[in-house]
Parts: sequence; structure tokens; C-alpha cells
Amino acid sequence: MKDYQQYINTDDIYLFNIGEAQQAYATFGCHPVDELGMHRFLLWAPNARHVSVVGDFNGWDASKNRMERLNTGVFAAFVPGLRDGDCYKYEIKGYDGRIVLKADPFAFHAEVRPATASKVWRLGGYHWRDAEFLQRRSEENALSRPMAIYEMHIGSWRTREGYHFANLRDVADELSEYLVEMGFTHVEIMPVTEYPLDDSWGYQVTGYYAVTSRFGTPQDFMYFVDTMHAKGIGVIMDWVPAHFPKDAHGLARFDGTCLYEHQNPMQANHPQWGTLIFNYGRPEVVSFLVSSAMYFFDVYHIDGIRVDAVTSMLYLDYARNEGEYVPNEDGGNIDHSAVAFLQKLNSVILTRYPGTLTIAEESTSYPLMTKPPYNGGLGFVFKWNMGFMHDTLKYMSMDPFFRHDHHDKLTFSMCYAFTENFILPYSHDEVVHGKKSLLNKMYGTYDEKFASMRALLGFMYAHPGKKLLFMGSEFGQFIEWDHQKPLDWFLLTHERHRQMQQYVKALNAFYTACPALYQIEDNWGGFTWLNVDEAQHSAISFMRRGDGPGDVCICAFNFTPVPVEHFVIGLPGHGRLRETFSSDNVLFGGSGHHHKAIITASHEGFAGQPYRAAINLPPLAAVYFDYDEKGSVM
Repeated sequence: MKDYQQYINTDDIYLFNIGEAQQAYATFGCHPVDELGMHRFLLWAPNARHVSVVGDFNGWDASKNRMERLNTGVFAAFVPGLRDGDCYKYEIKGYDGRIVLKADPFAFHAEVRPATASKVWRLGGYHWRDAEFLQRRSEENALSRPMAIYEMHIGSWRTREGYHFANLRDVADELSEYLVEMGFTHVEIMPVTEYPLDDSWGYQVTGYYAVTSRFGTPQDFMYFVDTMHAKGIGVIMDWVPAHFPKDAHGLARFDGTCLYEHQNPMQANHPQWGTLIFNYGRPEVVSFLVSSAMYFFDVYHIDGIRVDAVTSMLYLDYARNEGEYVPNEDGGNIDHSAVAFLQKLNSVILTRYPGTLTIAEESTSYPLMTKPPYNGGLGFVFKWNMGFMHDTLKYMSMDPFFRHDHHDKLTFSMCYAFTENFILPYSHDEVVHGKKSLLNKMYGTYDEKFASMRALLGFMYAHPGKKLLFMGSEFGQFIEWDHQKPLDWFLLTHERHRQMQQYVKALNAFYTACPALYQIEDNWGGFTWLNVDEAQHSAISFMRRGDGPGDVCICAFNFTPVPVEHFVIGLPGHGRLRETFSSDNVLFGGSGHHHKAIITASHEGFAGQPYRAAINLPPLAAVYFDYDEKGSVM
């Protein structure tokens, strides 16, 4: 091996071993060394007794390409004559004496399931066209920009006949045009890192550096991201550092010991999902995970990651009963190592790539999720607002007759709206496992369901926080999402579903053109209640403001199937209102009741404001108004 020592970067290995590597994928795994006509293999397996590279090229014979142990817990080998697409694994005799075949943890590509070998693969050869997009991204502040995210599952958005996976290139062309037409600003894709089972949604990852071969090659994913960028669409990728499966070819007991997972079963086993939990206190594991996230920014130009299941990472007693977990050194239930890992992850990504997004799926009130690490925060850019999602969906599922007793489901979110930078999600998790589709959650008759969903989306788009909608909801998918089937696009032959799609398109257009609805979302300067206490009528109103003096939008909502006449709202000045958008528009399937005339405020105080105005709200409707505080509406 000493003849090839110059081709092994020992400094990178050192950084990996101390938890400071950010691009470990450039060192570990399989890489071509063109001047030698060989490929270099580097593997971290410090407790293995011996390791061989086996594959198509040597008849899977472990005696042919034995790896040499370096003094850093790493094994190395140089193998001649390999080509892209050659399959390989590592045959490892572990510390426990067992011989196992393991996929490469740093592999860039893999066999199509159910086969599990890694593939030799070069990442070069793709010509990127997105330099201008990346430059703009680095100069923008995501917090004050509009963000309407289309969450989707690549494998079931649209498929051809039967259940099989479309190539990422095919999806990219069709999807990018659809997103532009519909007015979404970002697409969030459920995991595309390699996973073993088709019946999984991708959240049990076996290849943290490999785009699943179900959807094509690494270059196909590059094309996907590049095509989105060409249309101005940002790409967010679900990323899963919370746990990993126990599959024999994966990370579990990799070298005959608990290498990536905790050794104590009370810390290693995830009782809810039957998976293993990463040991965030081990430096090499931190390097492995941070480098995995950075890999997708470095190589694939993605614009953000949504970190899945953060709650399960933070709490040592997650899904465990008393006495079934190991407390931290203070006797508490917070995993300090996971906290430090998340702080490092966010710091590394956002320092290297300004303008990108890190998003936490976190369902508790763990503090300072989106505050900087130097202030004790975890450093995420955004957090999913699960409370808003659960409250509003519960509210819309109940009989309107009883909603007046649950008015707090509409108002409580504003009690904590500025504690974090929030995304308001109506996500895939809410349209599966018997929870019904978003449309079918709405209470009432067929037509009332559509009206209710329009009102709900109107409320969500007006409420502080960025927006996320799962695929199919935009046209009123009526049955639950099934990952084995394409969405029910045939529903667009029916008028109500076409109208719902037109509504979401128009809502996105209004939202992205109205600075008042997205510029100030972190303080009360961007939000004022105008009528918060009209519980008896299940109606509500507030004002949103942007940075400019004329950036004002009055937003009012009626969540009952009967009109609310002369609904009084408070106003800060002697201004005039003009209706600009209504979910009750006949184009969207509504009844078509509009305020055709200008509404002038009167000098009578209401709701803490010196002026008031009376508006009429159609049944189950969201209505927006321009408001000119000087008295003349343009």
C-alpha cells in the first residue's frame, strides 16, 4: 500500500475521525484514480478482522482484492479494470467472527431492488446550467420571500400503466412545467436516498449518498434539479438522520460491532419503527451524516433539506416508557449529542451555502429550533408548525354548528407564531392511514367540502408562515394517497376538481404578488387582529402588513355554511376597502357574492382600533381586501 500512499488523503481521514469532515464522500467509498487506471476503495471499519472488495470484476472472490488496514481504523484497496455500473460489496469478517456482505456506506449508486450491491459510478459528465439561479439564491433572504411548497412523492405523482417508477428526467420536464403553471415556488421531494423496500416511502435509508436507482442515475437527479432551477423552482429534499434499518447489507453492526448505532439496546433500538438510532456522540458518525447532507448541496445543487423526525432525535425517551431509556448526564431526557450534531449540521450548511434552507419536522415545543447556535438555538431556518396543522384540521372536520365552542383552534397559533420561523404544512402524513384526504376531512356535503377546503387554504395562505401542500390536494384528491398508485388525475374531468385546481393556482399567484402576506412573519408588525372574538359566527379577521407603506391586506373568514352579514372589523385609520380576492368566486365553484362597492371606514372604535367597517362574508369563504389608510383605493 505504501506505493499508493500519495493517493490517500490522511488529513481527510483525520478530520473524519474527529467529527470535523464535511466532504467525507470525496475520500471514502469508491473513486477512480485515472493516472493509475485503478479505483481506490476506502472503508471505515475499525473493528473488522479483515475486509475484501468483492464484485462482478473478481467473481465475488474475497481472496482477489483484500483491503489493507491503515492505522486510522480505515481499510484501503486499489482495484484495476473497473467500469461504471460494476457491482461490488465489502466482505467483512467482523469483530464477532461473522462474515457479512455489506454495501458501501459511501456508494453513489446501487443496484435496482431487490438486489442490494453498490455500483462503481463517476459523478462527472453533467453540464450544469443553474449558475444564475444559485447566485440569486445566495443573495436572497428566505424569511422575507414567498414560499409555496409542493410536497410530492416521485414514485406516485404520475406513473404509466401499472405500478413502476418513472425516470427522474421524465418527471422533471413534466413536473417543472406544472409547478410553474400552478405558481408553486418550491418542490419538496420525499426521500430519494436509497432504501430497500418499494412499500417504504423512503424513510428507512440504506444508502445515504446514493439516489435510489428506482428513479435513475445520479446524473438523472442532477438533470431533475437543474430543470427545476431553470424554471425558478427551488428543490427541498427530505433527509433522514434520525434512524436507519436493520437490513443485513446496511449500516447495522457494520464491522461486527455497533459502529453507527449505540451499543446499549435501550439507546440503539427505535421501539416505534423497528430501526436503529445513530450514535450522535461518535465523531465519525457526525462526519458521516454531515457529509451526507453536504453531498446533496455540493454535488446535486439542492436548495434545502427537511430533516425528518427531529423530535425522535432530541428526546431520549421518545416512544419509550419510564425506565426504558438511558437519561443524559444531567438525569434528563434530552440527547445533548443530538443537539450538538444538529447545531453543527445547520451551521455547516448555512455557512457554506447562504440562502439555502434547513427545515425541522419537530412536533413538540422544544425551544429555539430556528435560532442561531451561538444563542443556544439549533440553527434551523424553518420548523414545521404541526400545531397549526392539527388545530385547523380538527376544526374543519367538525360540524360548523359546534365550531363556536372551538374558536381557539383558529386563534391559538398566534400565541406562538413568532417564537420560531414556521412553515404551515398540510403534508403527506395527514392523508394516509385512515386519516382521509385533505378534501375528505372537510365536514359537510360534497359542495360544502370544496367550499370548506377553499376557505381553509385561504386562511393558511393569509396566516403568518410559509406554505406547504401535499400533491393531489391542489385538485381535491378525494381518496387517501396510495404510494403504489398515481394520483387520481382523472378527477380533473369533473368541474369541482378543475375549479379547486384553478383556485390553488390563483391563490398562489395572489400570495406571491402580495408582499403583505410574506414579508414580515417574525413579529407583530406584520399582523393585527381586526376581529378575533366573533366565535358565535365562527368568523375571524386580521390585517397583514409588508415592508412598504401600501403593503396591506385585510383578510376575513367565515367558517359556517351561512352568510355573515355586517361583520364588523376594526381599522387603524379612516381608510377604504376594496375586495381583491375571494374563495367564493364562481370561477372556483363559489356562489359569486362580491363586494362590488368600496367600503369606507367609520370613526367608531372596535377591537382596539379607532375605526371600523362592516363587511359581508359569504358562507365558508376567505375574502381578501386592499386597504388604503389614506382613504383612496387605487
